[in-house]
Amino acid sequence: MSGVDIDATPAAAALHTPVLLEESMELLAPREGGRYLDGTVGLGGHAEAILRRGARLCGLDRDQSALKLADGRLSVFGKRVCLFLLPFSEFASALDKLGWDEVDGMLLDIGVSSMQLDTAERGFSFTADGPLDMRMNPEPGKASAWHLVNRERFDVLKRIIAEFGEDPQAGRIARRIVEERQKKPIDSTRQLAVLVEHAYPSAWRTKARNHPATRTFQALRMAVNDELGELRRFLERALPRLHSGGRLAVITFHSLEDRMVKRAMRDWAQGCLCPRHLPRCVCRHVPEARILTKKPVCASVKEVADNPRAASAKLRVVEKTASAGDGRHA
Repeated sequence: MSGVDIDATPAAAALHTPVLLEESMELLAPREGGRYLDGTVGLGGHAEAILRRGARLCGLDRDQSALKLADGRLSVFGKRVCLFLLPFSEFASALDKLGWDEVDGMLLDIGVSSMQLDTAERGFSFTADGPLDMRMNPEPGKASAWHLVNRERFDVLKRIIAEFGEDPQAGRIARRIVEERQKKPIDSTRQLAVLVEHAYPSAWRTKARNHPATRTFQALRMAVNDELGELRRFLERALPRLHSGGRLAVITFHSLEDRMVKRAMRDWAQGCLCPRHLPRCVCRHVPEARILTKKPVCASVKEVADNPRAASAKLRVVEKTASAGDGRHA
């Protein structure tokens, strides 16, 4: 695992509280000696729970800072854990390096970590002033939120805020951004947050439950990191690397993400594909997976009280069926 020098310690990772931990472990059901993929290892909370059940783990994250902290937290498990600096859509390359054709389970927690939100220098949050960055992996040459805000056309900004932020004021916000950047560059999170707040009609500001900039910041982060594209590519590749009886658990925090996961799992669980007018099935298509969560699992009242960021979390789980093929490893 390649790391970088950061101002943090493994103790910080140990303080991290993973969302829906008990529920995800119950449904994922890690077994001793099994092989599991944590595609968003973050600060290692879910990964640690899997490893404590005697399993082996391949952990991925594209945030170098988080991965270094997770490495410190999980080092006690020795060779049973291997971490890779990779986006979760590229999980196959990590499994290939380990020689794992298939795994017993996969877990994704597609949320921004507390560490990312609380570190002003990362530019994810408007609660503390910092540079407009928002990159999960701030590698040189990769466009940041600054480039979107200061370089993209009005129509592109409007589409990003409307689609990813689902903000009805997307047009007003995009127009205000374009107007303000013509006077001077928009360099900081504070600048952008104030700008967005002023773009909102006064009546909307009065009634808003959250800060008016919440949806805009979310939209820019999702665009900068191609979060929906990452999820789509992962879902397209996941099932073939899961052995029959293996389970996939996905925790989402955004309606668009949850919708994508729900649709993929529904398609995997679908049986006959014949037109309805046919008297009997001729396609012989069988379900590839069985849905274990008819409705998404949400955080309890107590968990939300302890960790408000869990309020929007939704967990969905499927189990690959034997009919989808069984190439289980030895």
